[in-house]
Amino acid sequence: DREGMQSRWLSPTEKHIMSKNDDQGRLPPPENTTPALREGERFPDPIEALTSGLGDDPALGDLIAFRQSRPDLKEAARMSRLIRDLLSLSQIELNEHTVPEGTVDLLAVLRSVGDMLQFQVAGKKMQIEISAPAELPPVVGDRDQLVQVFQNLIDNAVKYGRKGTAVEVGIGVAPANGDRGQQVSISVHDHGEGIAREHLPRLTERFYRVDHARSRELGGTGLGLAIVKHIVNRHRGQLQIDSEEGEGSTFTITLPAAPMAAEAKRAKTG
Repeated sequence: DREGMQSRWLSPTEKHIMSKNDDQGRLPPPENTTPALREGERFPDPIEALTSGLGDDPALGDLIAFRQSRPDLKEAARMSRLIRDLLSLSQIELNEHTVPEGTVDLLAVLRSVGDMLQFQVAGKKMQIEISAPAELPPVVGDRDQLVQVFQNLIDNAVKYGRKGTAVEVGIGVAPANGDRGQQVSISVHDHGEGIAREHLPRLTERFYRVDHARSRELGGTGLGLAIVKHIVNRHRGQLQIDSEEGEGSTFTITLPAAPMAAEAKRAKTG
């Protein structure tokens, strides 16, 4: 009969689909297979997805060379970063009034960022040098956001630093003073061309660039330092920028140490 003929010609996949039809023969709505993102997560950049996990594989060099030879891919990647940064900045601004409650190991954060940027560093024959005191208190903070801060700052130092130089990252601890608790400062210094003094007050504005053409060539979105500023504000910290033309630039972040760590150290020395 007709039903038997239909079943003989149907593939297993087609039968599975037919079995899911309702009484009117309509297919059910497609299942949502897109994974939900938790707060702080993001979908990976397409280029990052291609390069992640390659390690020291020689194919990485070929992939980077191919990407550089295709301006359309480079521009697509830049637009992807721009959209990602705009969404990130919007989320940061929404939560800026809420002080983070966690504690963060800054040295672990900086080492993690160094690992993330190993390809860019190797490509310019540079190195990241981190110096820190033997006893470094944790800071009050959101680890993911602080990773974002130092990824932006160190990535900029690599981009604008001279080939073959070092990016120097120094950590210092200032004791409590009056109503101000113990503070931890982190400075990121590059050996680049430096920035003219008149530009310094505007560097954290959205889309402000000292050199538009160079920033675009390097894949910048013009939002990195704005993101840094708002994250630092949320952490009730401070951002200071110093630069000398021909000598390089230093970006210093000061953050409050975790109160428990500061109190324990005072009790130990007292």
